[in-house]
Amino acid sequence: MAFSEENVLNALRDVYDPELPVNIVDLGLIYRVDVEPDPDAPGMVPRQKVEIDITMTSKGCPSHERIIEQVRNRLAGEREISATNVNLVWEPAWGPQRISEAARKQLGIE
Repeated sequence: MAFSEENVLNALRDVYDPELPVNIVDLGLIYRVDVEPDPDAPGMVPRQKVEIDITMTSKGCPSHERIIEQVRNRLAGEREISATNVNLVWEPAWGPQRISEAARKQLGIE
């Protein structure tokens, strides 16, 4: 089965910002997910390469390396994914309007 953007986002719901009790998807930190077939990947199972654009809540976020490493580690556990590239981007700037409705309720900022 091919891994889709939705599969990637669902997997990344296991990655949390260490300063907030909310996953990075619901915080709106994921800007882009690109999933492409990887014809060069070894093995019999079709595998995909994943590229992700991610931002942080602020440019001075001390946890950015830790969050990016958690993203890579989480996706490395998926046998359908051969490689993951994570790009840290700052445009457009993150804002609280990107937080999902569920996360807003969880944080008490309805």
